Amino acid sequence: MSGTREKLEELRDILELAEEPAGETGIAKRKSKGIPSARERVRMLLDPGTFVEIGALMRQPGGGENAMYGDGVVTGRGYIDGRPVVVIAHDQTVHGGSVGEMFGRKVAAAMEFAEDNACPVVAINDSGGARIQDAVTSLAWYALMCRRQEYLSGFVPMVAVMLGKCAAGSVYGPVNMDVLVATDKSYMFVTGPEVIKAVTGHSVTAEELGGAAVQAEIGTIHHVAPDERAAFDWVRDYLSYLPSSCLESPPIVNPGLEPERTASDLELDTIIPDSDKVGYDMRDILLRIFDDGAFHEISAATAQNLITGFARVDGRSVGVVANQPMVLGGALDAQCSDKATHFIRLCDAYGIPLVFVVDTPGVLPGVEEERAGVIKRGGRFFRAVIEATVPVVTIVTRKAYGGGYAVMGCKQLGADISLAWPTARIAVMGAESMVGIVGRKRLEAVPATDRPAVRQQMIDFYNATLATPWIAAERGYIDAVIEPSQTRLEIRKALRLLREKDAVRRPNPRKHSLLPV
Repeated sequence: MSGTREKLEELRDILELAEEPAGETGIAKRKSKGIPSARERVRMLLDPGTFVEIGALMRQPGGGENAMYGDGVVTGRGYIDGRPVVVIAHDQTVHGGSVGEMFGRKVAAAMEFAEDNACPVVAINDSGGARIQDAVTSLAWYALMCRRQEYLSGFVPMVAVMLGKCAAGSVYGPVNMDVLVATDKSYMFVTGPEVIKAVTGHSVTAEELGGAAVQAEIGTIHHVAPDERAAFDWVRDYLSYLPSSCLESPPIVNPGLEPERTASDLELDTIIPDSDKVGYDMRDILLRIFDDGAFHEISAATAQNLITGFARVDGRSVGVVANQPMVLGGALDAQCSDKATHFIRLCDAYGIPLVFVVDTPGVLPGVEEERAGVIKRGGRFFRAVIEATVPVVTIVTRKAYGGGYAVMGCKQLGADISLAWPTARIAVMGAESMVGIVGRKRLEAVPATDRPAVRQQMIDFYNATLATPWIAAERGYIDAVIEPSQTRLEIRKALRLLREKDAVRRPNPRKHSLLPV
């Protein structure tokens, strides 16, 4: 009968094997790819020394030599900035990180732990998809994992990190998390180049089909990092703006800074060009109206006519939705509507106030936009704003025309406090468009040689008397016209006033509303 010492030695041997279940073969495989192990990735993400692994000794029962410890996934818990998180990391060296029964059980248990303890989940993905030799068992556990993931959606933050290749079923878990981060060498697709070639005869590379840059441009991926360390740093920074669950508030970081106007604030008084046709970079405004000039952007590579991301006001997290005049003049299109809808619902789920910064000529016209479903996708943008229950503060810096005025957090759609700069132009449409519709008959009645001068007179009159913030202020459609240099302090006052906002909707027997999908 073996004694305690022998049992301890046996334990150490097993744990050593579990640390590298694929042995020298697995190490050589990683070395050839130049990638760290799953456990090394987890430790890169978490605070040093905080990782506690769960299920390291799980493996497929009756699997013989093919039953390796861990079954292709590492799960456990640890801390990021001193706050608990659950981590799931695919192990490429074990069955290609594919999903088997024990893999599924481990992930399901990790998600249940996150639900029971109300803490975020970070999934590090590098998987070949379903384990073919496990047949329907693999598919069943995919479905069960997705079901548990839905329980967590909107309850705790979920982040997917895409490293390497993710194909087939392994793309649906990440895309159903809150945000998806990838390295620039990773790629994801439902059917790979080989399958496409066999079925359609069309040749395409993995990068062309589902490379990180491609997926970020269409909005599937929310951030592309140059390497794994940068990806993990981005995740840590992202989570610093989020609460651990919808049951609490995000961390407060350096509150009460700069209570008076600063030199940076005063620069806002001259930041808007005198000519409506001259653009400016909205980021120059965003860096001046939030704490420390910090801004954590989400989905920067897609729909660049709209900026979304996190900042802080008085040390507290806010979500920012801002038009970018440098791209399409800040016009709204179908793709940016999807971007805004996702971000607004993300902020609302976790109780993060929204700040809209508005400079848009309205919805982008064109045949391509209509065929891209701008009506339906724009409708979802409207619904996201209407359904948001968090505090909403809106700042109109320049143009706010037509549907763009409405959907960019207007007071009538749900904003709690709506402010405008004296440079704001709030109207159904811009002066040039107005002249083409309302002034067409008048222009036709004057001699052709006089038309340019008359046209300019009409534009100037419209801008001076109708497209101004004064009419909106007089009728109470905005709450105040402020000096641009007061913006940072006014946002702070507004959000302090709204800090205890408790949006209670009227009782309604319906199950849920229906989004335009």
